[in-house]
Amino acid sequence: MQAFIRASLIAATLLAAGQATAATCRDPAGFEKWLDDIGQEAVAQGISPQAVRQGLSGVTFDQSVIKKDRGQGVFKQSFEQFAGRMVSTGRLKGGANMLQRHAGTLQRIEQRFGVPGPVLVAIWGLETDFGAVRGNLPVIRSVATLAYDCRRSDFFKAHLFDALRIVDRGDLSPAEMRGAWAGEMGQTQFMPSSYVKYATDFDGDGRADLLRSPADVLASTANYLKGHGWVKGADWEPGTPNFEAIRAWNKSQVYAKTIAYYAKKLAGEDTSAFASQ
Repeated sequence: MQAFIRASLIAATLLAAGQATAATCRDPAGFEKWLDDIGQEAVAQGISPQAVRQGLSGVTFDQSVIKKDRGQGVFKQSFEQFAGRMVSTGRLKGGANMLQRHAGTLQRIEQRFGVPGPVLVAIWGLETDFGAVRGNLPVIRSVATLAYDCRRSDFFKAHLFDALRIVDRGDLSPAEMRGAWAGEMGQTQFMPSSYVKYATDFDGDGRADLLRSPADVLASTANYLKGHGWVKGADWEPGTPNFEAIRAWNKSQVYAKTIAYYAKKLAGEDTSAFASQ
């Protein structure tokens, strides 16, 4: 009986090891050496040694992130199902309150970037319920894990370097950089490279803070949309250039359409066209 138990345990261990290898593509034991090389490469790119040390200190491989990456399902809900669930009465009331509370800031943002307040508030509400639900995983650990993995190495390696640049320019400390499993952070869930490229200090405190400053969050989101072709004063229904800018935010047709629909509802505009599209 004991021999059978030992054999069963050995078989289970080998199976688990095989699954882990298949899941991660690289041996996690090599992560520390790889991370040292990444640090040297970051310094060679002009990121300060201090920021690199600060950002990579204590970073470990996170197998749970790999599992989440492999476990992504295909988006199967229809627009009617998804929007019906996401654009709830509570989110409509919350969005209306945010439009009123930040009216002055949103007006200045629209003057500068051309993006109306309802669109920004719709993204804010759908992404994190206006900053309430942002994720709590260490961003640098997550993107380093995904960069080490072989599935999308180059993509996440670029995000890892940009996460270190965020530290280097003083926007956020590594401890502050916490978010979703793939590295999205802040109240509208910016990936590190988008943070570096589009984050805006709109409240004038000297740093772009997408965790705590609604002004910076909303202006940075507008800057992202402007950078992806937003046309000031134009509509954003499906089929328009502005809808394509929203799709740059999220490539899912259903999600992008839900943003546009939610924004129309917040703006008090007719949404009947969405039923036939």
